[in-house]
Amino acid sequence: MLEPLPGNRVYRALMDQRCIVLACNPRVIPGVAHGIFRAAKELDAPLIMELARTECNQHVGYTGLTPAEFSRRLNEVNEEVGHNVWVLHADHIGVKTGTRDDIADVKEMIGHQIAAGYTSFAIDASHLFDFDGGTVAEELAPNIKATIEIAGFIRMRMSGREFGLECEVGEIGRTGDEGMVLTTPEEATTFIGALGEAGVHPQLLAIANGSTHGNVYDAEGNPIAQVTIDIERTKAVARALREAGHDVRIAQHGITGTPLDLIRERFPRGDILKGNVATLYQNIVLDAIKEHHNDLWWDMRNWTIAEKPIAGKRPEEVFGKNVKFALKEFFDEIYAMGEACEARVERECHRATMDHILAFGSAGKAAVVRERLDG
Repeated sequence: MLEPLPGNRVYRALMDQRCIVLACNPRVIPGVAHGIFRAAKELDAPLIMELARTECNQHVGYTGLTPAEFSRRLNEVNEEVGHNVWVLHADHIGVKTGTRDDIADVKEMIGHQIAAGYTSFAIDASHLFDFDGGTVAEELAPNIKATIEIAGFIRMRMSGREFGLECEVGEIGRTGDEGMVLTTPEEATTFIGALGEAGVHPQLLAIANGSTHGNVYDAEGNPIAQVTIDIERTKAVARALREAGHDVRIAQHGITGTPLDLIRERFPRGDILKGNVATLYQNIVLDAIKEHHNDLWWDMRNWTIAEKPIAGKRPEEVFGKNVKFALKEFFDEIYAMGEACEARVERECHRATMDHILAFGSAGKAAVVRERLDG
C-alpha cells in the first residue's frame, strides 16, 4: 500500500524514538518529488509531504497547485518510487483574521484537502492574539477558539477516519521591540490544556522559537545561515508540556539555511518530532533553471522585482524572498523544464533530503512505524 498513512499513527509510533521526521514543501513537483521520495525510500525514513494554505488551496495558491492536483502528482510520483511510510499534510492552515468569511474559506479548503486524500492537518490560528488580554489564557483565547472550531470541522468531515493534527501557538517569525517574540512554556501548556479540555488532542505543536520562514538575509541584504533557533527555549517548552502530562511534540518550522552540523549536534530529537524544510527545495529548482533555462530565470527575476518589491531591500533579497510568487505566473514554463534540468533538480533534491534525514536521525525509522502499525 503506497497511499499516505494517517498522520497521528506515524507521529505516535515515533514519539519515543528520538528522531525528527522530515516534512518537505515541494512547491515545484518535477524532479523535486522524485528526489525526496527516492531518498526517503533508500534510507527507509518516514516522510511528510506538505504545502501551506498560501501555497496550495482551492483557489490555486502561489505554487499554481490545488489540493487535488498536489495529491495527484505526489501519488503518481510515488507509484514509480514505491515508498510506503509517508503522510500527506496540510501545512499552515492559516486563519488570518478569524472572521466568518475567513473561517468559511478555510473550511471549504479543508473539504478539498480531505477529498484529495490528505491525512494530516496543521491549524495555524497564531495570528489571532489578544494583545489586550490580562492573562495568558485571555491573550490566547481567539487562537484557542478558532483552533477548536477548525479541529471539530476536520473531525466531522473525516467521518471516523484517523488523521494527524498539528496546532500552533506563537506566530513563526514575529518580531517585537526586543527582537524575536518567543513562545513561553506557560503559553504552550495553557494552549494545549485548553484544547484538551475541548476534546482536541494534537500530536504536534508549532511554536515561535526564533526561526523564520524562507531565505534569511543580514541588514545589508546578504544571504546568511539560519542560526537564530533558540534551542534552550525549545527544550523548555517541550519539558513543560511533558511535566503537564501532555503527549505532544514540537514541530520545528523554518529550517532552510540551518547548518546541518547544528541540526545534528544541537537539535533536541524527541522534543522536536517534525522538521519543516521548504525553501531549500525551491532554491534547488531555481539554481537548475538558471543553468539550463537562463532566459526563464531572468524572466522570473525581473517579474518578481517589478511585481513583488520590498521597500528598501536590494534586488537579490527581493528575489530570494518573493520569487515564490512567480511559481504560478511561470507555472507552464517551469513544468516544461528539459530533461537535463529535471535530472539536476532530482539529483540535488535527493542529496539534500538524504542529508536532512541523516541529520534528523530518522533513517530506518519507517521500519518502526510499520512494526507498530502491524502490532
